[in-house]
Amino acid sequence: MSTAVLRDAARTILLIGASRGLGHAMAAEFLKKGWNVVGTVRGGATRTLLHDLADEYKGRVEIEILDICEPDQLAALHDRLSGRMFDMLFVNAGTANRDPTQTIGEVSTDDFVHLMITNALSPMRVIESLEPYVAATGLIGVMSSGQGSIANNETGQRELYRGSKAALNMFMRSFAARQAGTSRALAVMAPGWVKTDLGGPDARLTIEESIPSLVNVLLEKQRRPGLEYLDYLGRTVPW
Repeated sequence: MSTAVLRDAARTILLIGASRGLGHAMAAEFLKKGWNVVGTVRGGATRTLLHDLADEYKGRVEIEILDICEPDQLAALHDRLSGRMFDMLFVNAGTANRDPTQTIGEVSTDDFVHLMITNALSPMRVIESLEPYVAATGLIGVMSSGQGSIANNETGQRELYRGSKAALNMFMRSFAARQAGTSRALAVMAPGWVKTDLGGPDARLTIEESIPSLVNVLLEKQRRPGLEYLDYLGRTVPW
């Protein structure tokens, strides 16, 4: 259930996966820019950083429960949001396998299925389900990775993660083909290698170096219909 009733005047982003890391940082940045945020977290009992933002920005944050890998929870969220309209839908949720050094032949079937469902299938299910709630001139985006670029893969490594993000990119291209001729902006974003629980302590970028710029790129992209694969500085990433 929502934790607040948003003020009507501000633009609103529906941000999937906003409890910590890049998603929480995105929520904070949009709030700083005057947007309202409807953000999702997994599970209802644990307090998250998004709850802290809700306390700080009274009346501008709603918190919804969603595990993107649970279709029943997605269907329930779809029903709860009925009648709403958002300026942006962005799916941030994702994960990595336990041993990123494994070649694709070494990956277990369970790990393969888990990553593909979490990083590729479930984000697209969210988009397919919630797309009707995005304004015709709004933006739909997903958090991909530069490692999802097939053209840029000259080193291998992190093979399962790369494959899951490349699959996400392909599914977004198929979705975009079905959106052809509309005024919607679609974005596949590469945030860079960022110091988070997922990126690890050796990553090149801090959240503060990546996310404010990434949000600015999304706001600029709203003016350009169609699909683009962009990094956090607004540069085109080759598919």
